[in-house]
Amino acid sequence: MGMMNQSLFLVGEIGGNDYNIPLLSRVPFEKIRTFTPSVVAKISSTVTVHLQELIGLGAKTLVVPGNLPIGCVPNYLMIFKSDKKEDYEPETGCLRWMNEFSKYHNRLLIDELEKLRKLHPGMSIIYADYYGAAMEIYRSPEQFGIDHPLAACCGGGGPYGVSMTARCGYGEYKVCDDPQKYGSWDGFHPSEAAYKGIAIGLLRGTYTQPSISTTISSCPQLTELGSSVEYKVLYDL
Repeated sequence: MGMMNQSLFLVGEIGGNDYNIPLLSRVPFEKIRTFTPSVVAKISSTVTVHLQELIGLGAKTLVVPGNLPIGCVPNYLMIFKSDKKEDYEPETGCLRWMNEFSKYHNRLLIDELEKLRKLHPGMSIIYADYYGAAMEIYRSPEQFGIDHPLAACCGGGGPYGVSMTARCGYGEYKVCDDPQKYGSWDGFHPSEAAYKGIAIGLLRGTYTQPSISTTISSCPQLTELGSSVEYKVLYDL
């Protein structure tokens, strides 16, 4: 019981493949957008099940992540390449309409988590803003030591490091010399360097609602993450 109420539990990220599969199958985007309320409702029911179990065990703190900015995913940048300048965010080069969709999903999730907080006032339910933390990387990749934020290290080449004929582990794929310089590992998943930046944004930045620092009283282990030395140990594993 003591360990449980001093621990932080992460539920998710949930929902990514509910969008990836229809997007890759070229289901009309207007139809995919109608899936979002159902996806968020499923996340809510999943969180509720875990809440009931964890509360019974003495847990106090739960983290639920939102979706990443899928408009910055190399495979989608290749598949949905556009000649229209307005389809891209000028500050990042990410696909604007896809990122707007990620933000739509996250808005519905935030509203749903607020309802859950009212139903479980004794539980700290934290929203992890993966989107906001990741966008810091795409806006200022040099601050994270990343030279190619929108390219995959492992893939089939091309401007985004991916191709229609090869992918990481299949076909005549290529692997970069230094994965730490890339924002994506395989065209879909962030690289270790990108995940490190996201984690820093969550643990030390402003990308948790409420702030993860307010949970220190219930999760004293978080206090140990207060020094840069502890962060270095954590991320160099």
